[in-house]
Amino acid sequence: MIQHAQPTREISSIEITASGGESAPARRWQDEMADLVTDPQELLTLLQLAPEQLPQLSAAADLFQLRVPRPLLRRIQPGNPRDPLLLQVLPTGAELQPTPGFSDDPLEEANANPVPGVVHKYRGRLLLIAAGQCAVNCRYCFRRAFPYSDNHLNRSQWQQALDYIREQQDLREVILSGGDPLVMNDRQLAWLADELAQIPQLDKLRIHTRLPIVAPSRVNEEFLAWFAGSRLKPVLVLHCNHANEIDSEVRAALGKLRAAGVTLLNQSVLLKEVNDSEDALAELSETLFDAGVLPYYLHQLDRVQGAAHFEVSDERARALVEAVRQRLPGYLVPKLVREIPAEKSKTPL
Repeated sequence: MIQHAQPTREISSIEITASGGESAPARRWQDEMADLVTDPQELLTLLQLAPEQLPQLSAAADLFQLRVPRPLLRRIQPGNPRDPLLLQVLPTGAELQPTPGFSDDPLEEANANPVPGVVHKYRGRLLLIAAGQCAVNCRYCFRRAFPYSDNHLNRSQWQQALDYIREQQDLREVILSGGDPLVMNDRQLAWLADELAQIPQLDKLRIHTRLPIVAPSRVNEEFLAWFAGSRLKPVLVLHCNHANEIDSEVRAALGKLRAAGVTLLNQSVLLKEVNDSEDALAELSETLFDAGVLPYYLHQLDRVQGAAHFEVSDERARALVEAVRQRLPGYLVPKLVREIPAEKSKTPL
């Protein structure tokens, strides 16, 4: 159970190759996952950042590991310590300061974990923790202290989770979550999707993932075959916080998903100095829609210990969304919500 003198140019594909990488189309997604940047010194060197940051960066990375896929590095401006993509993944000393009102389990998921691997909070749908890792460790992650080792399932525990799902007659949708479920291989995921498709009350299979954004090579033919080929309607909810995260390779991956009949939605987190401006939020919605993705939720920060420096007040959040509403058509305005423990749905703000 759960317990709880600055360069302005972009980094080039040649430089990434020299540092051990290649452009994403030339690599398999498994290669990307085996070649993550996990060393703080390497990150500073690749992005031409001040080496004086290393002690605090290393201390924070000891608390919550640094993990950045190299395709994402190509979208971060070297020498810019305020780059909005960098701020999402760069460990900082602020993470080391305990903050009142913040906790390791801000959503109290320990109370909604009926069997290992299952988080069941809302009527008609539940989360299946399919993987215990992500391709990228976002520094504001509400599950940064989640005990994935307690929810890492062997085959008998998978059957226990599936048995629980079969017993819930009001379920219509299973959501694969994690970690990031797409770090699992397609053979395992195809088996799981087939097992779920045999449960008659289910009609949708949803995946929450950041991988098509941070490592778009993950959207391959094997993935599309089992996901779009299932009896269950495929829904994929991306996690993208800033328009700069969407480059030509991401657009191509999203195009493959759309062509396969996958419904694409996006959920973002409102983050101080990353996307807490009218322009950033409006550009994100426009860029998502241009890539075939509908904005879905804009989450207020889950108050996990170590992420307080990202928090934006509710008053400012409401003002920002109202400004976006006056600027964009309604279908491009995400719902501003907060997740409150024990509530039966997300809470609109």
